[in-house]
Amino acid sequence: MTTTSSPSVVVLGATGHLGRLVVEQLLERGVAPEAVTATGRAVERLDDLAARGVRVVAVDRGDADAVRAVLEGADRVLLVSGTEPDRVAQHRTVIDAAAAAGVGLLVYTSGPRADTSSMLLMADHRATEELLAASPVPSSVLRNAWYVENYTAQAETYRAHGMVGAAGDGRVSVALRREYAEAAAVVLTTDGHAGHVYELGGEAVTLPEIADAVSAATGDPVTYSDVPVEQLREILSGAGVPAPMDEVFADVDRGIRAGELRVPTTDLESLLGRPATALRPAVAEALAA
Repeated sequence: MTTTSSPSVVVLGATGHLGRLVVEQLLERGVAPEAVTATGRAVERLDDLAARGVRVVAVDRGDADAVRAVLEGADRVLLVSGTEPDRVAQHRTVIDAAAAAGVGLLVYTSGPRADTSSMLLMADHRATEELLAASPVPSSVLRNAWYVENYTAQAETYRAHGMVGAAGDGRVSVALRREYAEAAAVVLTTDGHAGHVYELGGEAVTLPEIADAVSAATGDPVTYSDVPVEQLREILSGAGVPAPMDEVFADVDRGIRAGELRVPTTDLESLLGRPATALRPAVAEALAA
């Protein structure tokens, strides 16, 4: 990999956790603040970045004209996958706009083994990757495995009620969100990534091991209980997770049990230049944050 000189970078989805961290990583890597455009809807969350010189623009990714305008003149673009029900349509809008604007590289945050995964959560990622493959815009795909924060965000629930899942002894590759952000910043600021699909993940761990790591970090015992997938869906529904997301989230554990969220560590290590943080210190860091 060689460093590209002073790229102009647009981050679509900078108001989310990952996108914001990518902007911060770009600045740490020496990209001039005025060369970075951070977009999203709730841009008031980015006031501190604007104060540092980052260009902040409110953009609805469903607005084709707004997307085209913000991508004009961009060398590199990061499309952080959306969360809206129509996200594939929004991704298509971005891909078409990037091609029309002559963007040098469009980077998309996808999911593990998206092209072959049977998981419900991967269907939109697979559809977006197919759109990218059919587009003339040069692209790179970052198939991020799970964030440690997916679990530590629920630490209080685990401490009060225990951890419930349906993954059995399946292993899921995890890393800190900041490490996925750093990998994205590397791809956005160095050459040689067009056409590459990166399967990104750190240590592969079981859900009981995550429960043990939360116990160690908090000092409170956290037990893991394994239940059938359909029972997990009912538990999620009873906890207020609306349909169809209760089914989608329960299906994640089915995917973990089947090995669909376990990926080699090599791609993430290669981009970072080091191994990702191991589970226990990663959980401790995430909880401290």
